[in-house]
Amino acid sequence: MVAYQLVIRKKALEFVNALPSKSQKIVIEKCKTLADNPFPGQGDKEIIQRKGHDDIYRLHISRSYTAFYKIYKNEEMVKILEITTIEQAHKIYGRF
Repeated sequence: MVAYQLVIRKKALEFVNALPSKSQKIVIEKCKTLADNPFPGQGDKEIIQRKGHDDIYRLHISRSYTAFYKIYKNEEMVKILEITTIEQAHKIYGRF
């Protein structure tokens, strides 16, 4: 199995850095799991399919946060686009 390179947008990183240290650790550890297997099928990963657009994925993190990410298979890279609270995530699904 190929390990994917993880890339995180500055805005997502700023969100994580503003969290309490315990939450930061939980979010970072959960996001790191995407390097080994970013695809849905097990755990808290799900695809958000949109007609005419690239697929976006979401990762639920400890019932408190959601990470939105994109998988670039050819580049073997996962790009974390945004990390936010679950409440905020439900409001922004349409944006992706």
